[in-house]
Amino acid sequence: MNFRQQLLSNLERSPAYREHTPTAYPIGDDPVRLIAFYLPQFHPISQNDLWWGKGFTEWTNVTKALPRFVGHYQPHLPGELGFYDLRLPDTLRRQAELARCYGIGGFCFHYYWFNGQKILGTPLANLLAHPDIDLPFCINWANENWTRKWNGRDKDVLLEQAHSDQDDIAFAQALEPVIRDPRYIRINGRPLVMLYRPALLPDAAATLRRWRAHFIAAGLGNPFLVMAQVFDDNEPRRYGFDAAAEFPPHKVGWGGANLLPDVRRFARGCGGSVQSYDRMIRTAMQTGAADFTLFRGVCPGWDNEARRPNQGTTFVNATPAKYGEWLTWACRQVLRSNAAGERLVFINAWNEWAEGAHLEPDRHFGYAYLKETANALAALASPGLANMESVIGTGEADLLPAQMNALARIKAPLRPLKTMLVDSLRRFR
Repeated sequence: MNFRQQLLSNLERSPAYREHTPTAYPIGDDPVRLIAFYLPQFHPISQNDLWWGKGFTEWTNVTKALPRFVGHYQPHLPGELGFYDLRLPDTLRRQAELARCYGIGGFCFHYYWFNGQKILGTPLANLLAHPDIDLPFCINWANENWTRKWNGRDKDVLLEQAHSDQDDIAFAQALEPVIRDPRYIRINGRPLVMLYRPALLPDAAATLRRWRAHFIAAGLGNPFLVMAQVFDDNEPRRYGFDAAAEFPPHKVGWGGANLLPDVRRFARGCGGSVQSYDRMIRTAMQTGAADFTLFRGVCPGWDNEARRPNQGTTFVNATPAKYGEWLTWACRQVLRSNAAGERLVFINAWNEWAEGAHLEPDRHFGYAYLKETANALAALASPGLANMESVIGTGEADLLPAQMNALARIKAPLRPLKTMLVDSLRRFR
């Protein structure tokens, strides 16, 4: 396959493409709550105009990505929602409808705060201004510097963090109206607040104590504080967090052999790294239970070629089916390990288009990733499939009758899910 053929193939519908199901699969009182990370950088702001050019949004990067080698899926181009503008409340309203339709229990907005300056805050402000948008939500403070390499490490800093005791309190004060919203996600009544990189704070434990005292004094209760497991910082108790959340590819994806020499490249200048999506899933599934509250995390894929042309990191061979199997496994893990009310799985992400990590429908796979999300919840919802691993975990073909018997035990209210489950079961054979 040459470059032109690969590009045309990527722009066509995949055999795994799935159409939207208008009635979908509403599943109430899910045993596990799925929360998808949400990127707000799909509207222009003055800072990005200055740094990257007038009118820059995330779509600017997304649309310039090209396949670098045979089997490389780029560009990722949006389906139903198009190249949306998050200044429009109706965009968020439709995103909320789609998320709810396929079982997503809320969005975790990346929150950008720089010593009193809020960046990319329009989508969250729109949500707060429109209580009719049915969308549970929480925030993750992305407390890195903004740099030209998009990873917080480059010396060319565009916007710098300046942490201080006073800023801790100012941050908490800024969150008060957000947390008071009745849609804000709570864990056993406590508002969930996530911090991306606690190690960057001068004294993270002291910051958390100040936050707790402030929120309690403000009548908002003791916050349920969560850290993301990123950059090999995985232990929440050292800082005083209530829990940690996986954020793949961190912890489970990086560090594999670079497969770049094994792929057939289209250009000699192609560099970067090619990693295995299958290996990332295997590594995740080999991660043992934690002795603290851990929210498992999954990602539908990952590829930052759009942000780093010819030098990106690509996880190859990601498919909706593999994502669905990983998500189902993660849900079962939190069912076993976490207390009631603390059974959350985080998905990276709802709309990280420039990192090739999105549940939103695209032109190549359609609604396949969303349907796999609903499949995972449906499998958990059926009493007949509560111990599904003993039925399908071995992958033996002679277990097909057992699979069908399990489906037959699904109670009447869940029978509309049966067709969806059959496809999932067949993949394990």
